[in-house]
Amino acid sequence: MSSRLSGNEAVAYAMKQINPDVMGAFPITPSTEIPEYFAAYVANGEVNTEYVAVESEHSSMSVCIAAQAAGARAVSATSSCGLALMYELLYVAASCRLPITLACVNRALSGPININHDYSDSMGARDSGWIQIYAENNQEAYDNIIMAMPIGETPNIRLPVMSCMDGFITSHAVENIELLETDVVRKFIGEYNPEHYLLKKENPLAVGPYDVSAYYMEHKVQEAEAMKAAKSRILEVAAEFEKISGRRYGLFEEYRMEDAQLALVLIGSTAGTAKAAINKLRENGIKAGLVKIRVFRPFPGEELARALAGTRAVAVMDKSEGFSANGGPLFAETRSALYDLKERPYMINIVYGLGGRDVKTEDIEKVFGRLADIARTGETHPVYTHMGQRSREEETA
Repeated sequence: MSSRLSGNEAVAYAMKQINPDVMGAFPITPSTEIPEYFAAYVANGEVNTEYVAVESEHSSMSVCIAAQAAGARAVSATSSCGLALMYELLYVAASCRLPITLACVNRALSGPININHDYSDSMGARDSGWIQIYAENNQEAYDNIIMAMPIGETPNIRLPVMSCMDGFITSHAVENIELLETDVVRKFIGEYNPEHYLLKKENPLAVGPYDVSAYYMEHKVQEAEAMKAAKSRILEVAAEFEKISGRRYGLFEEYRMEDAQLALVLIGSTAGTAKAAINKLRENGIKAGLVKIRVFRPFPGEELARALAGTRAVAVMDKSEGFSANGGPLFAETRSALYDLKERPYMINIVYGLGGRDVKTEDIEKVFGRLADIARTGETHPVYTHMGQRSREEETA
């Protein structure tokens, strides 16, 4: 079923098809349209969802935690400072093993205040225990929401899932998209039947009690093991999804990597720009390729190392600043993943696109030009740089 939807519409429509039990809702740009569209579905009687409008994102996630603990399916949507306001509850949801689904429409995190796209919001929550899946375009945003619940609700996983897409670039741009029939989606999602929940009178339990030192570490290890197990489950769900949609997903996408000597590693919609640049470079005989990370948590370290093992130089492009003075978060993960390779490619980190700063195919071509110089000379310095910002010399010229 073909349609033409924005990313926000596509995600809201997927939620409508899923028909969750509860939505905790509070607006923030650029994710506001998701609860707005969904509220219309509720008002029109198109879903059976209990729509709980609250006074903050802290409360919307609290609603989801309470609902999911009671045995219901709960969803929410947020961006930027809204996700930051959920920060305490993100850890509570993950540690209580509550498979909530959250649509995160990525936006720069204050300050200075900025409503445009980068990944500073979700990257700030990367170690909260949530599975994180990123979309390049509207189709992937729709598909990822549908796959989130079969991943998170698996008994040996039981972790919340954050389904991310680029604010405004994906959330508000309208694209052609292939939708599944609602009965197909609901059959794919299935019924939510948790083994333990608050309303199960046969097995009374408490959720979120104080965890003393004699037990806390055991629970954190269980959470870490669940995150490790999520990697194979994500691939299983992707294989099942391909059967109903014809669309194939993995932990990441390799583009023209079969013989690539120079490669980029990045996340999200920039992949489209990079693919166009790579096609042009390939016409000139340059063996360029791309790895687009789809799943950031759990991080596909071993698989990524194998994908990049044959390259000579790699640029990891971070669309968020980690302020580590040593590179962005995607660079830290990727560089660590490649450490055990016997022969490692040269590697640099480029932080770009902060606060919605544009990136063009010419910019990507320049990155490949630098990689070609590195591959030829073996000189990488400086390893960690920024791209696209104005210099003081330009300001005063």
